[in-house]
Amino acid sequence: MGGQWPEALVEAQRAAQLFLEALGPSATGEACYRQAEIHRLRGALAEAEARYVEASQNGRDPQPGLALLRLVQGRADAALQALRRALAGATQRIARAKLLPALVEVALANGAVPEAREAADELGDIARIFGTDMLTALWARARGAVELAEGDAATAVASLSTAFAELKRQNAPYLAAQARVLLACAYRVLGDQDGALLEAQAAKRCFEQLGALNDLRALAALQARSSEAPADAPATRGLSVRELEVLKLVASGKTNKLIARELCLSEKTIDRHVSNILTKLGVPSRAAATAYAYENRLI
Repeated sequence: MGGQWPEALVEAQRAAQLFLEALGPSATGEACYRQAEIHRLRGALAEAEARYVEASQNGRDPQPGLALLRLVQGRADAALQALRRALAGATQRIARAKLLPALVEVALANGAVPEAREAADELGDIARIFGTDMLTALWARARGAVELAEGDAATAVASLSTAFAELKRQNAPYLAAQARVLLACAYRVLGDQDGALLEAQAAKRCFEQLGALNDLRALAALQARSSEAPADAPATRGLSVRELEVLKLVASGKTNKLIARELCLSEKTIDRHVSNILTKLGVPSRAAATAYAYENRLI
């Protein structure tokens, strides 16, 4: 958790050997899983896969780590199906809490925002029951990721800032850096390019210190996509991608209920998007927003 991954790998390897000598192969599953996790975080994907297989062979379910490995490998759908299966078999709250943060990440990667919201809400229920600082921080990070995906960047900033502060206090640099990447995305949506750059740079430094190669590659790809917008592209007036999508449907004359059905979101979420759109555009009504959108080439 503290980022001492080379030392942690040595300890996990020692643990596997001690279990093997004392109790036999069936006791080494958890130690193999820990090795797999460290290899995955450091970008040694083939080695991680081998250790996840070994963990499974020794009776340790390789989830959620194997699903996160599949996500890195570009197999997001397989990752989602695996986590759904694992959660279906997890009945105890604490067991589900170990799977839910990964489900949020994988569901969002698949565009399944409602499923990610449901997972984040369940994680919040469990965090409130147990009351631990780490669970609360993980819930805040998951909640912020979902809020960002739903287009509510301002609320996401509040959630992610809470998550970052607590994860930093808990001395969990990797998780804190992941929160900073999400913060960078939220700031960019809100038009705060300096804030986005500072958060991204801080996350990059942490990933470099840890040797988190997968995250460095993902961050580089994210920054490359962010710089691809053409210079003559019309300004978005601070609207997120989701808000622009909602605005287009509003302009077509659809009600919030119909928009919610089309986008597979709750009507309450659409209400919030429309309210945010009116506020950001500084207009009093849907009709005014529609006129503004056409006049300023927002849609």
